[in-house]
Amino acid sequence: MGRQFFVGGNFKMNGNIKSITDIVTKLSEAKLDPNTEVVIAPPSLYLLLAREHLREGIEVAAQNVFDKPNGAFTGEISVDQLKESGITWAILGHSERRVILQEDDGFVASKTKAAIDGGLGVILCCGESLEQREANKTIDVVTTQLKAVADKVKDWSKIVVAYEPIWAIGTGKVATTEQAQEVHAAIREWLKKEVSSEAAEKTRILYGGSVTEKNSGELAKQPDIDGFLVGGASLKPALFDIINSNSA
Repeated sequence: MGRQFFVGGNFKMNGNIKSITDIVTKLSEAKLDPNTEVVIAPPSLYLLLAREHLREGIEVAAQNVFDKPNGAFTGEISVDQLKESGITWAILGHSERRVILQEDDGFVASKTKAAIDGGLGVILCCGESLEQREANKTIDVVTTQLKAVADKVKDWSKIVVAYEPIWAIGTGKVATTEQAQEVHAAIREWLKKEVSSEAAEKTRILYGGSVTEKNSGELAKQPDIDGFLVGGASLKPALFDIINSNSA
């Protein structure tokens, strides 16, 4: 049994009641590849709205979750609060949170463990800056980010890894198909060595970074690319084409 293709739509801090209701209604009505798992991540204010309007079979992710069950943590959301609301996934370790909000590898790992232990699925993001790529440190950077999680989490069955080169996010620059496949293959090799052969075989590794309906078909053909984490294009009808790119 091969790995099920997976497409996540990260709305980031975009959208409003009207636009998000519109996109989830269209998503629910669209003819989508039934073999592709689809998860969308609206801003936290609209998680319940999205869940209410989406058909069964399409899941909703939070863009963040905290690593404590409850308490005096202003502005945070817990695993249990998400689960009670029918939110089954969380995006963790996104470069925007690592860079802008200074989340380090240990904190991302701690949040990942809390989410997995609490029964959520995690889209775990990793990726390098342009300087790091030019210094040939891509694999070191990415595996260091993943190792922090592997030190705390042994069961990777509910983790989907998203490789997102920081220099390609929202810039219109896309890693070439060869560059993306090379990093994905290295991640899979690392999983085999550091986690388990089963994790390497079964863990889905997504590509993210200026994914559009124009480049998704070619990327989807690569042996170690199991789907996409889509940013800007996820609020547009192009998302439907990206979801269907594995069946094209």
